[in-house]
Parts: sequence; structure tokens; C-alpha cells
Amino acid sequence: MTNEPTTMPTTKLSGFYPVLATRDVAASRDFYTRHLGFEVTFEADWYVSLRRPDAPQYELALLDHVHPTIPEGHRAALQGGLLLNFEVDDVDSEYQRLVAEAGLSEVLPLRTEEFGQRHFILAAPDGVLIDVITVVPPSEEYAAQYTSA
Repeated sequence: MTNEPTTMPTTKLSGFYPVLATRDVAASRDFYTRHLGFEVTFEADWYVSLRRPDAPQYELALLDHVHPTIPEGHRAALQGGLLLNFEVDDVDSEYQRLVAEAGLSEVLPLRTEEFGQRHFILAAPDGVLIDVITVVPPSEEYAAQYTSA
């Protein structure tokens, strides 16, 4: 495999979003709507499409892991290994709301990282990790590693 660029697609990308394969579509829907502010835009017992009203360009979908639209041999629910980043204006208030008030358990406590994030991590259904982040100035060492692109 080479790192040579391929030609650009000939059609315009009109959407791109993660679809999470889950054991319990309703429980996952409840988590993302109750705690992370998503609203349902389509719902069936096997699939739910979600959007945030404050950021409608971002979507998230939930799919029953045994649904026949998933090819045979790939019908497994998530078992962790997926991290969804949610960048917010005020991570401290989100920590207060989600951990202190809602009682969600943190996987990583609220902290500031030298690479330019103040964040904490929660566990969502099926082992998905939710990293709630506010971008902060990085240390001088890490600032030099950012590109201008």
C-alpha cells in the first residue's frame, strides 16, 4: 500500500456520520438524547437517526447489530474501542451536569492535557467512550507540533 494520493471522487459528499452497531437501540437512543442533547430524526425498532439541534450538520445513527443490512459475518455489537469526541464551549459545566448531577460514571476524570485539551471521558452503552473536550492552549512543546492546515 502506498501513500500516493488517489484521484478525487467525482461526486460531492453530501453526508458523513458514524453508525453505531448496538445490542440495545432504545437504551443507546435514551443515552444520547437524555445526556448529550441529540434529537431523534428517524426511528424504527432497529435504527435511529439523531441530530443535535444546535449543530444539525452532525449526525449519529444507531443500528441493531443483528439487522440484515449488516453483512453476514459482521453482525456484532460494539465491544468498546470506539471514542466519540464532543467539543464544547465549557467542559467544566458539562462535567457538573453529566457526572455531578446526572450521576454518569467517569472513565477518565476531568483534567487538562498539555496537548491542548481540558476533558473527561464517560462510558456510553456498548462500551463506546464519550470524550467531552474544551480546547485550551497547548504547552509550548505541543504548540510546535500543530500545522497551519
